[in-house]
This record gives sequence, structure tokens and C-alpha cells, in this order.
Amino acid sequence: MPDPFTFDLVSPEKLLLSEDVEMVVVPGAEGDFGVLIGHAPLISALRPGVIDTYAGTKVEKRIFVAGGFAEVIGERCTVLAEEAMPVEDIDLATAETRITSARAALDQADNDIARGQAEMALAVGEAMVAAHGTGV
Repeated sequence: MPDPFTFDLVSPEKLLLSEDVEMVVVPGAEGDFGVLIGHAPLISALRPGVIDTYAGTKVEKRIFVAGGFAEVIGERCTVLAEEAMPVEDIDLATAETRITSARAALDQADNDIARGQAEMALAVGEAMVAAHGTGV
């Protein structure tokens, strides 16, 4: 088993989680990436998706993030998330409402900024539905 390292999950409001894990898998903008102790330093944008924390070969926690950034340094992985919640707390009806609202906003978008915001909101809603389907 690999040695543990510190994983911190931070939202704009507060520190949500700080614990030692053996591995964490993060939804990077270019694809999921796993982090073990001693990982090369990096900073990555995140896409909406699920962070999995591991103890040994077992997933301990599944946390949905709506996007943000991850910073990895030798013995620490820090995720700055725009929005985060345990996968089991995702309400499917709320996620589907977010999709409907985002599609309406996309249809009404009259500039690139509004279109980009609506596309991001749609991606978050769709990722929430997908994460809900994966369970714990």
C-alpha cells in the first residue's frame, strides 16, 4: 500500500475536507488523473465530475465537484471547488431542473458570455445526473 498524503477540498465558503488518503482520482479538464504521494507538482483545471478518495484499493469517499482547480505538490493535493457535495447527497430532481434551466438559458443566450455560462451550467447538471447514477 502506498503511504498516505493530505487531501484538502476547499469551497469558496470553507474547508470541506482535510484528511489523509492513499490515492485520490480527480476529474481534470483533460481527463481524470490519479494522485499518489510523491506525485509530480501540477496545477489543473477541473471539469464537473466526481473525486474518489481511496484507502488501499477501496473507494472511501465520492465527492461531486462542479469545477475548479487542483494543485498537487509532493505530499498534498488541494482541490479548490466551485461547488462540492457527497455523491449520495445529489438530488436527481434538482439536477434535472438545472439541466432544463441551462437549456433554456442556452436557447436565449444572445452573446458569447451568456452562451458560455449556460453551457457550463448544462455541463454541471449533466455531470450531476451521471454521478447520481453511479451511486456510492
